[in-house]
Amino acid sequence: MHSDSRRAAAPYAATLPHAGWLLILLFSLSRANAHDIPNDVTVQSFLKPTGNRLEMLVRVPLRAMRDTDFPTRENTNFLDLEKVDPMLPDNATLWISNFLELRENDAILPKPRILTTRLALLSDKSFSAYEQAQAHLNGPKLNANVSWEQVTLDILFEYPIQSERSRFSIRPGGLLRLGLRVVTVLRFLPPGGAIRAFEFESDPGLVELDPEWYQAAGRFVRSGFDHILDGTDHLLFLFCLVIPFRRFRGLVPVVTAFTLAHSITLIASAYNFAPDGSWFPPLIEMLIAASIVYMAIENMAGGATVKHRWMFAFGFGLIHGFGFSFALRETLQFAGTHMLTSLLSFNLGVELGQLLVLALLIPVLELLFRYVVAERMGTIILSALVCHTALHWMTERWGILTGVEIKAPAADGALWVGAMVWIVAITIAGASLWFMAAHRRDRSAQRG
Repeated sequence: MHSDSRRAAAPYAATLPHAGWLLILLFSLSRANAHDIPNDVTVQSFLKPTGNRLEMLVRVPLRAMRDTDFPTRENTNFLDLEKVDPMLPDNATLWISNFLELRENDAILPKPRILTTRLALLSDKSFSAYEQAQAHLNGPKLNANVSWEQVTLDILFEYPIQSERSRFSIRPGGLLRLGLRVVTVLRFLPPGGAIRAFEFESDPGLVELDPEWYQAAGRFVRSGFDHILDGTDHLLFLFCLVIPFRRFRGLVPVVTAFTLAHSITLIASAYNFAPDGSWFPPLIEMLIAASIVYMAIENMAGGATVKHRWMFAFGFGLIHGFGFSFALRETLQFAGTHMLTSLLSFNLGVELGQLLVLALLIPVLELLFRYVVAERMGTIILSALVCHTALHWMTERWGILTGVEIKAPAADGALWVGAMVWIVAITIAGASLWFMAAHRRDRSAQRG
């Protein structure tokens, strides 16, 4: 807005006295600054169904409502609170309720009533708990010398509902217009249940606050499918697995080993059995790149067998599972009480994505090696290109890892319990794969 104001005034610059032009410029600058979009905005909210009404308590910085001129006292920047107070409900409607969609079961709720509004200092802590926020909204109004950038607008909305036991959902994406980066913190208080906390930075779409198992499963299947297609490093690893074995039958034990391994670490991480130090994510990302480098070098060296490849696929799958878990950290809040169902559904989505990639890669590689380049030469060229890319990733991620302070974990009971869980899980998984491979060999021998 700053630059637009100056461009609009520019044609008249030559005809205005210097003093007049200076006043216009200063006025334009002050208006632009007053209406700048805030960089960071945090919206805090509570949702609580009670009887036939749904209460929603919302706190948003007043500076996010940038198109409103709030009256100030004469010759000061302090808000004229008596004149500002009647303006608050309209701003609550314009900036909040008009851009929120709440649903009861599958029906969109009507626009809410505004029961009360309050201003509060940015340092006010009443929204740390529902009872405190409710008491604040029903308490005395703010009486202080404050500017519009020093306060929040707190609102109590009321929606009519059929039952407090209904399924509720919300689409909060409209709040993104409040700032360049908007974080929405939402706490849902179901009757007789534990508080469910959500935090969104981007638009999460329609969020089920108390999802059924099939709703959670559907969201996580989509999430897993999208993640494998968006994850370039996972796709390159899969590509390296496919190059020497371009038959589904030969790839079955390899992909099975990879799937079983990443399922173990993904589920274990979700249940907090993985290290939580700041060094762990960059270490895993660096090891994922190293796994691609190794597979590419092995392809170039030749001689890879199914037995040899599935063992390494299992080992590297454990590492990739941790990588999948990092992608899940922000989305596990949508699982509700269906944590295991959601994790298994995410894995199903990953597998569906992998099958799609395999279905596309195998015929393309077959055509390439049959009509364009000899198989051995093509394998070396393709693997060398992948290796070059992965080496760049590995060196970059190593640089990030070396910049992180690594602290040794405390050698307490929790550490040893976690270590034993990992040892048992990996042993069981390895034994399962060994028996599967032995059974496959026996069947092949019988056919022979």
